[in-house]
Amino acid sequence: MQNVLLISDNEYLIGAFRLLTKDLTNASFAYAFSKNNKALTAKYETKKWIVPLDVKEKLPALIEKYDLIISLHCKQIFPSELVKGVRCINVHPGLNPFNRGWYPQVFSILNGMPCGATIHEIDEGLDHGNIICQKEVALEAWDTSYTIYQKVLAAEIALMEENLQKIMDGEYQAFRAEEGNLNLKKDFEKLLEIDLGDTDTFQNHIDKLRALSHGNYDNAFFYDRNGTKVYVKITLKKEEVDHHSQISPE
Repeated sequence: MQNVLLISDNEYLIGAFRLLTKDLTNASFAYAFSKNNKALTAKYETKKWIVPLDVKEKLPALIEKYDLIISLHCKQIFPSELVKGVRCINVHPGLNPFNRGWYPQVFSILNGMPCGATIHEIDEGLDHGNIICQKEVALEAWDTSYTIYQKVLAAEIALMEENLQKIMDGEYQAFRAEEGNLNLKKDFEKLLEIDLGDTDTFQNHIDKLRALSHGNYDNAFFYDRNGTKVYVKITLKKEEVDHHSQISPE
Protein backbone atom coordinates (compact mmCIF):
# COMPACT_ATOMS: atom_id res chain seq x y z
CA MET A 1 0.00 0.00 0.00
CA GLN A 2 1.27 3.45 -0.92
CA ASN A 3 1.59 6.29 1.54
CA VAL A 4 0.43 9.48 -0.15
CA LEU A 5 0.64 13.00 1.27
CA LEU A 6 -1.46 15.84 -0.07
CA ILE A 7 -0.28 19.36 0.80
CA SER A 8 -2.70 22.13 -0.09
CA ASP A 9 -3.56 25.66 1.01
CA ASN A 10 -6.89 25.64 -0.80
CA GLU A 11 -9.68 24.32 1.42
CA TYR A 12 -12.08 23.78 -1.47
CA LEU A 13 -9.58 21.61 -3.33
CA ILE A 14 -8.75 19.64 -0.19
CA GLY A 15 -12.43 18.71 0.06
CA ALA A 16 -12.60 17.79 -3.62
CA PHE A 17 -9.52 15.58 -3.31
CA ARG A 18 -10.94 13.76 -0.29
CA LEU A 19 -14.09 12.99 -2.24
CA LEU A 20 -12.04 11.61 -5.12
CA THR A 21 -10.05 9.32 -2.85
CA LYS A 22 -12.72 8.15 -0.41
CA ASP A 23 -13.20 4.81 -2.20
CA LEU A 24 -9.53 4.13 -2.99
CA THR A 25 -8.26 1.23 -0.91
CA ASN A 26 -4.79 0.79 -2.37
CA ALA A 27 -3.29 3.83 -0.63
CA SER A 28 -3.17 5.59 2.70
CA PHE A 29 -3.75 9.35 2.42
CA ALA A 30 -2.47 12.02 4.77
CA TYR A 31 -3.30 15.72 4.55
CA ALA A 32 -1.41 18.90 5.38
CA PHE A 33 -1.39 22.63 4.72
CA SER A 34 1.38 25.18 5.01
CA LYS A 35 2.42 25.95 8.56
CA ASN A 36 2.21 29.70 7.95
CA ASN A 37 -1.41 29.46 6.74
CA LYS A 38 -3.04 31.19 9.71
CA ALA A 39 -6.62 30.73 8.54
CA LEU A 40 -6.38 26.96 8.12
CA THR A 41 -4.29 26.62 11.28
CA ALA A 42 -7.03 28.31 13.31
CA LYS A 43 -9.83 26.34 11.68
CA TYR A 44 -8.23 22.89 11.95
CA GLU A 45 -6.19 23.17 15.14
CA THR A 46 -8.29 20.50 16.87
CA LYS A 47 -8.46 18.15 13.88
CA LYS A 48 -6.21 15.12 13.56
CA TRP A 49 -6.75 14.24 9.89
CA ILE A 50 -4.97 17.36 8.62
CA VAL A 51 -1.97 19.19 10.09
CA PRO A 52 0.16 22.30 9.49
CA LEU A 53 3.47 21.44 7.85
CA ASP A 54 6.74 23.09 6.89
CA VAL A 55 8.33 20.79 4.32
CA LYS A 56 11.84 22.03 5.09
CA GLU A 57 11.47 21.32 8.81
CA LYS A 58 10.16 17.77 8.21
CA LEU A 59 12.29 16.92 5.19
CA PRO A 60 13.93 13.65 6.41
CA ALA A 61 10.64 12.33 7.80
CA LEU A 62 8.78 13.10 4.58
CA ILE A 63 11.33 11.29 2.45
CA GLU A 64 11.27 8.27 4.73
CA LYS A 65 7.49 8.01 5.15
CA TYR A 66 5.87 8.83 1.81
CA ASP A 67 5.87 7.20 -1.61
CA LEU A 68 4.11 10.11 -3.30
CA ILE A 69 3.63 13.76 -2.34
CA ILE A 70 1.04 15.84 -4.17
CA SER A 71 1.17 19.63 -4.11
CA LEU A 72 -2.29 21.08 -4.75
CA HIS A 73 -2.02 24.89 -4.59
CA CYS A 74 0.59 24.53 -1.88
CA LYS A 75 2.39 27.81 -1.18
CA GLN A 76 5.74 26.21 -0.43
CA ILE A 77 8.74 25.58 -2.63
CA PHE A 78 9.81 21.95 -2.41
CA PRO A 79 13.55 21.64 -1.63
CA SER A 80 15.79 19.86 -4.11
CA GLU A 81 16.42 17.06 -1.62
CA LEU A 82 12.69 16.38 -1.36
CA VAL A 83 11.97 16.15 -5.09
CA LYS A 84 14.98 13.89 -5.53
CA GLY A 85 14.04 11.67 -2.58
CA VAL A 86 10.29 11.24 -3.17
CA ARG A 87 8.11 11.28 -6.25
CA CYS A 88 6.45 14.70 -6.12
CA ILE A 89 3.55 15.86 -8.29
CA ASN A 90 2.09 19.35 -8.64
CA VAL A 91 -1.43 20.34 -9.66
CA HIS A 92 -0.93 23.80 -11.15
CA PRO A 93 -3.63 26.35 -12.09
CA GLY A 94 -1.98 27.25 -15.39
CA LEU A 95 -1.42 25.72 -18.80
CA ASN A 96 2.34 25.07 -18.75
CA PRO A 97 4.58 26.35 -20.15
CA PHE A 98 2.49 29.53 -20.43
CA ASN A 99 2.56 31.85 -17.42
CA ARG A 100 4.31 29.54 -15.00
CA GLY A 101 4.50 30.83 -11.44
CA TRP A 102 2.09 33.11 -9.60
CA TYR A 103 -1.54 33.74 -10.59
CA PRO A 104 -1.43 32.31 -14.14
CA GLN A 105 -4.99 33.39 -14.94
CA VAL A 106 -4.15 37.03 -14.20
CA PHE A 107 -1.32 37.06 -16.71
CA SER A 108 -3.31 35.09 -19.30
CA ILE A 109 -5.85 37.91 -19.32
CA LEU A 110 -3.07 40.46 -19.72
CA ASN A 111 -0.86 38.75 -22.31
CA GLY A 112 -3.40 36.62 -24.16
CA MET A 113 -1.56 33.36 -23.55
CA PRO A 114 -3.58 30.15 -23.06
CA CYS A 115 -5.14 29.40 -19.69
CA GLY A 116 -5.91 26.08 -18.02
CA ALA A 117 -4.71 23.43 -15.58
CA THR A 118 -1.65 21.20 -15.56
CA ILE A 119 -0.53 18.20 -13.53
CA HIS A 120 3.24 17.80 -13.72
CA GLU A 121 6.20 16.20 -12.03
CA ILE A 122 8.06 18.53 -9.69
CA ASP A 123 11.69 19.24 -10.41
CA GLU A 124 13.98 21.96 -9.09
CA GLY A 125 12.38 24.67 -11.22
CA LEU A 126 9.15 26.57 -10.55
CA ASP A 127 6.20 24.85 -12.29
CA HIS A 128 8.82 23.37 -14.57
CA GLY A 129 8.72 19.56 -14.42
CA ASN A 130 7.56 17.11 -17.07
CA ILE A 131 3.86 17.42 -17.89
CA ILE A 132 1.61 14.46 -17.11
CA CYS A 133 -1.69 15.90 -18.33
CA GLN A 134 -3.36 19.26 -18.85
CA LYS A 135 -6.64 20.86 -19.85
CA GLU A 136 -7.14 24.24 -21.49
CA VAL A 137 -10.09 26.43 -20.52
CA ALA A 138 -11.70 29.13 -22.65
CA LEU A 139 -10.87 32.66 -21.61
CA GLU A 140 -13.80 34.85 -22.63
CA ALA A 141 -14.02 38.64 -22.95
CA TRP A 142 -16.38 38.74 -19.95
CA ASP A 143 -14.14 36.71 -17.65
CA THR A 144 -12.44 38.27 -14.65
CA SER A 145 -9.62 36.69 -12.67
CA TYR A 146 -12.26 35.18 -10.38
CA THR A 147 -14.51 33.66 -13.04
CA ILE A 148 -11.69 32.16 -15.07
CA TYR A 149 -10.15 30.81 -11.85
CA GLN A 150 -13.38 28.92 -11.14
CA LYS A 151 -13.09 27.29 -14.56
CA VAL A 152 -9.49 26.35 -13.82
CA LEU A 153 -10.46 24.78 -10.49
CA ALA A 154 -13.06 22.66 -12.29
CA ALA A 155 -10.43 21.62 -14.84
CA GLU A 156 -8.00 20.64 -12.08
CA ILE A 157 -10.61 18.48 -10.38
CA ALA A 158 -11.48 16.83 -13.71
CA LEU A 159 -7.81 16.08 -14.39
CA MET A 160 -7.36 14.54 -10.94
CA GLU A 161 -10.47 12.43 -11.35
CA GLU A 162 -9.29 11.15 -14.73
CA ASN A 163 -5.62 10.61 -13.88
CA LEU A 164 -5.09 10.15 -10.14
CA GLN A 165 -4.99 6.37 -10.20
CA LYS A 166 -2.60 6.41 -13.17
CA ILE A 167 -0.36 8.85 -11.33
CA MET A 168 -0.36 6.72 -8.19
CA ASP A 169 0.50 3.64 -10.25
CA GLY A 170 3.13 5.50 -12.27
CA GLU A 171 1.32 4.50 -15.46
CA TYR A 172 1.63 7.67 -17.49
CA GLN A 173 3.86 9.15 -20.17
CA ALA A 174 5.10 12.59 -19.10
CA PHE A 175 6.57 14.98 -21.64
CA ARG A 176 8.90 17.94 -21.48
CA ALA A 177 7.38 21.27 -22.47
CA GLU A 178 9.20 24.32 -23.76
CA GLU A 179 10.55 26.74 -21.15
CA GLY A 180 7.70 29.18 -21.60
CA ASN A 181 7.50 32.27 -19.40
CA LEU A 182 7.55 32.78 -15.65
CA ASN A 183 5.74 35.36 -13.49
CA LEU A 184 6.72 35.96 -9.88
CA LYS A 185 4.76 37.47 -7.01
CA LYS A 186 6.61 40.77 -7.46
CA ASP A 187 5.41 40.90 -11.07
CA PHE A 188 1.83 40.69 -9.84
CA GLU A 189 2.38 43.31 -7.16
CA LYS A 190 3.69 45.78 -9.76
CA LEU A 191 0.29 45.66 -11.46
CA LEU A 192 -1.75 46.73 -8.46
CA GLU A 193 -1.33 50.51 -8.38
CA ILE A 194 -3.20 52.31 -11.15
CA ASP A 195 -1.60 55.37 -12.66
CA LEU A 196 -4.51 57.75 -13.22
CA GLY A 197 -2.49 59.59 -15.83
CA ASP A 198 -1.83 56.48 -17.89
CA THR A 199 -3.08 56.64 -21.46
CA ASP A 200 -3.90 53.42 -23.27
CA THR A 201 -6.67 51.70 -25.21
CA PHE A 202 -9.95 50.88 -23.48
CA GLN A 203 -9.19 47.23 -24.21
CA ASN A 204 -5.98 47.31 -22.21
CA HIS A 205 -7.56 49.26 -19.35
CA ILE A 206 -10.45 46.79 -19.13
CA ASP A 207 -8.11 43.82 -19.33
CA LYS A 208 -6.02 45.13 -16.47
CA LEU A 209 -9.05 45.75 -14.26
CA ARG A 210 -10.64 42.37 -14.98
CA ALA A 211 -7.30 40.64 -14.44
CA LEU A 212 -7.16 42.19 -10.95
CA SER A 213 -10.83 41.64 -10.05
CA HIS A 214 -11.05 38.51 -7.94
CA GLY A 215 -14.09 38.21 -5.68
CA ASN A 216 -13.67 39.98 -2.35
CA TYR A 217 -9.94 40.57 -2.75
CA ASP A 218 -8.76 44.18 -2.83
CA ASN A 219 -6.18 44.30 -5.61
CA ALA A 220 -6.18 47.23 -8.03
CA PHE A 221 -6.06 50.67 -6.41
CA PHE A 222 -5.26 54.34 -6.94
CA TYR A 223 -4.68 57.33 -4.66
CA ASP A 224 -7.06 60.28 -4.85
CA ARG A 225 -5.99 63.92 -4.53
CA ASN A 226 -6.04 63.67 -0.75
CA GLY A 227 -3.80 60.60 -0.72
CA THR A 228 -6.65 58.23 0.11
CA LYS A 229 -6.23 54.73 -1.24
CA VAL A 230 -9.20 53.69 -3.38
CA TYR A 231 -9.71 50.09 -4.51
CA VAL A 232 -11.17 49.30 -7.92
CA LYS A 233 -13.00 46.23 -9.23
CA ILE A 234 -14.84 45.63 -12.46
CA THR A 235 -17.98 43.61 -13.17
CA LEU A 236 -18.54 42.17 -16.64
CA LYS A 237 -21.74 40.59 -17.87
CA LYS A 238 -22.33 38.68 -21.06
CA GLU A 239 -25.46 39.70 -22.92
CA GLU A 240 -28.23 37.17 -22.47
CA VAL A 241 -30.16 36.92 -25.73
CA ASP A 242 -33.79 35.89 -25.43
CA HIS A 243 -34.36 34.14 -28.73
CA HIS A 244 -38.07 33.74 -28.01
CA SER A 245 -38.53 37.51 -28.01
CA GLN A 246 -36.95 37.96 -31.44
CA ILE A 247 -39.21 38.41 -34.40
CA SER A 248 -38.71 35.83 -37.10
CA PRO A 249 -38.58 37.13 -40.66
CA GLU A 250 -41.66 36.35 -42.72
